[in-house]
Amino acid sequence: MDTVNHTGLSYTVFHLLGIPGLEDQHMWISIPFFISYATAMLGNSLLIFIILTSPSLHGPMYLFLCMLAGADIVLSTSTVPQALAIFWFHAGGISLDRCITQLFFIHSTYISESGILLVMAFDRYIAICYPLRYTTILTSSLIGKIGVIIFLRSYGTIFPIIFLLKRLTFCKTNILPHTACEHTGLSKYACNDLHVNIWYGLFVLMSTVVLDVLLILISYMLILHTVFHLPSQDARHKALNTCGSHVCVIILFYGPGIFSTLTHQFGHGISSDFHVLLANVCILAPPMLNPIIYGVKTKRIRDQMTHVLFLKII
Repeated sequence: MDTVNHTGLSYTVFHLLGIPGLEDQHMWISIPFFISYATAMLGNSLLIFIILTSPSLHGPMYLFLCMLAGADIVLSTSTVPQALAIFWFHAGGISLDRCITQLFFIHSTYISESGILLVMAFDRYIAICYPLRYTTILTSSLIGKIGVIIFLRSYGTIFPIIFLLKRLTFCKTNILPHTACEHTGLSKYACNDLHVNIWYGLFVLMSTVVLDVLLILISYMLILHTVFHLPSQDARHKALNTCGSHVCVIILFYGPGIFSTLTHQFGHGISSDFHVLLANVCILAPPMLNPIIYGVKTKRIRDQMTHVLFLKII
């Protein structure tokens, strides 16, 4: 039985449907979800272990990559176990407090990943444009401070959303057609005025993710300007090759989110199940593929992974 505060007629327990319209296919849909989660956990844990235990991988780029892998683990764990519980056990019930906690970690971790990708772009900019000053600029102390700033920015900007949601009265419905809770999806079922939530959500988006994308674009414009002024083709190729993995991860992280936003704005004839599946791709794909991309394209990580796995087999 749903718990309702009859004085304000506000639901305190909600029911996540999973993928609406595809309930009979949930068992089959759970297979790629489980494989993606297992791959993300194994790949990112292995990546963190290799970077932390290999002194040769304690450079700035690898420490930022270690932060990204940690954020990937948190992002996957915040969403996929809940989705699998819905698919396997029809356990879609979730309290309001749990729902707000889940969306807090989803949104804050997403902003953290965006911030980490920005500092990784800054790392590539320093490495290519100021190679002789690379180690003196990106010291261990500065990297630690950057990590703290990323953490404070992500959790600090999302923290007020907890209070913005707790003040709302959820009287329209307690059925959420999704696999996880998120700010817009939950607040639209409130009966209060949502102008504060909408404007604050827009402020958070513009001051974090959108700003990060713009700064990443500026960084790569400066990188390309420097690369095209290098004297030899071999030097240009080598410089661009060091950015390959990062560019792939950027496209993988922002691409599905941009496409999802465009489909919400202009794809009025698109079914709700497609929107939910696309939202899950935004969460599933980066954590699963990031360690694979860096493991394949970065020679030093690839060699260390081969060494560790070979020793395990022996």
